[in-house]
Amino acid sequence: MATDTLLSVENLKIRVGEHGALAVDDLSFSVAPGEIVALVGESGSGKTMAARAAIGLLPLPMQACGGRLEFQGRDLVGLDTAQLRAIRGASIGMVFQEPMVSLNPALKIGQQMSEALQLHTDLNAAQIRERCVTMLQRIGIQDAERCLGSYPHQFSGGMRQRIMLASVMLLRPALLIADEPTTALDCLAQLDVIELMLELTREQGTAILFISHDLSLVARYAHKVVVMRHGKSVEQGTIQDILLAPKAEYTRQLLEALPRRGTLAPLPASDGPLVEVDQVCIEHPGPTSFWGKRHYKRVVHSASLAIAPGETLALVGGSGSGKTTLGRSLVGLIKPCAGAIRFKGVDILKAANRTHRLQCQMIFQDPYSSLNPRMKIGEILAEPLRHEPALNAAQRRERVAQTLRDVGLAEQFIERFPHQLSGGQRQRVAIGRALVRHPQLVIADEPISALDMTIQKQILELFERLQAQYGFACLFISHDLAAVERIAHRVAVMHQGQVVEVGGREQIFDHPQHPYTRQLLAAASPLEKLVDGGYRIRPANF
Repeated sequence: MATDTLLSVENLKIRVGEHGALAVDDLSFSVAPGEIVALVGESGSGKTMAARAAIGLLPLPMQACGGRLEFQGRDLVGLDTAQLRAIRGASIGMVFQEPMVSLNPALKIGQQMSEALQLHTDLNAAQIRERCVTMLQRIGIQDAERCLGSYPHQFSGGMRQRIMLASVMLLRPALLIADEPTTALDCLAQLDVIELMLELTREQGTAILFISHDLSLVARYAHKVVVMRHGKSVEQGTIQDILLAPKAEYTRQLLEALPRRGTLAPLPASDGPLVEVDQVCIEHPGPTSFWGKRHYKRVVHSASLAIAPGETLALVGGSGSGKTTLGRSLVGLIKPCAGAIRFKGVDILKAANRTHRLQCQMIFQDPYSSLNPRMKIGEILAEPLRHEPALNAAQRRERVAQTLRDVGLAEQFIERFPHQLSGGQRQRVAIGRALVRHPQLVIADEPISALDMTIQKQILELFERLQAQYGFACLFISHDLAAVERIAHRVAVMHQGQVVEVGGREQIFDHPQHPYTRQLLAAASPLEKLVDGGYRIRPANF
């Protein structure tokens, strides 16, 4: 192995059990000191399995069955648990996809940050605490002492990911494995976390193995990229060679799946808006004081919106801006403390409106947690039809079957449970459940945030086709500005609970007025296709 190679993966094979299929097949690539190498591909392509093999964290029944994994000249395949434990954290660190899962909810931040230092160093308690406080201050946390005594649930997703990154970098590892570190974050938080990760690794000379399905981020930050499909390396090389001038057909398919602005169907003629949100304020209850007085935190401040029949209005903004809270208020899941929400001219906050409740449906962000795991898909889709007394049992079965066909699933899925479906299939079921009653308004809350590019494209195309077929209006809540640019007629931007800008798609993306909107668009950095077939990061023209 060359002396300038930190990690060398040669003909790696990972099998499911002793006689199962190969999850990783004959994979080879290398990472040099200080280099950023990205593994990209669809879900199930073997990216995460290849990375986990480097630190001996393959989930059962996965097992490495061939090839070499050399780190700093030492073959990692075949090392026992004690030898791997000495390498994990100290020499190879890993930032996992979901910090709320990888951080222990029952332990304070200080306990979790100090654990690796206690295991791998000879520092005493005071020195460990001092180093933790210094690192928290380094990542921009103002009250570091208070942070050490807090629990993970007391921080936003972006802050949890920063804390997770700080915990890993405390030991100054030679290699950092970042597994989808920004998937659930908005574009500003993504930029913040990635820039922090690069800054910390540059200071310490750490190399990065970056696993992602976000090709825009990969093109912006990586030095080399390895494109994977079905456990194999399809193509690998520099960013300039691979993403900006793709040669393999599969790489071109991934890039073609990127959302881009298209022509939207004209809206139907209408006498007025379907939904009006007028100066709505929403407060969340906080702690009760010693004297029994309840404190409230206002999270939405005098928000006003209108959605026309058949229109898609996108609601964008950073995490914690109030997007989901406002969306939930439209279907009656949260009650505002002030303002009015009118559906077909009737204020739903003053009058119990059964028509509104039946004509408004919601698609939640995580279909796996929103679909009942004990119910079959057919039962899940049939449940909303309980409120359709005009339909008999045969008509309900036919409506369920038709809905499955509408969302691109075969009728045999009726007898399956949610855990037997892939992420994209579950999202199709969630969309079908929302549309089975043919509602007039759909609230789609981050419907594609956890999906890879090709599945995102399928879901967006499905959504556009069904909207053209059934004519429903949609409030599309998302932090994916590329998807918003493709699907939305108009865009509303929220910041710290306020709607700071509303306008047509072209106006918002080409001529943004508010500084926060410009900030969001500058952080998005989408890839655009060039005339010669290559791709580049689209420059901000404002």
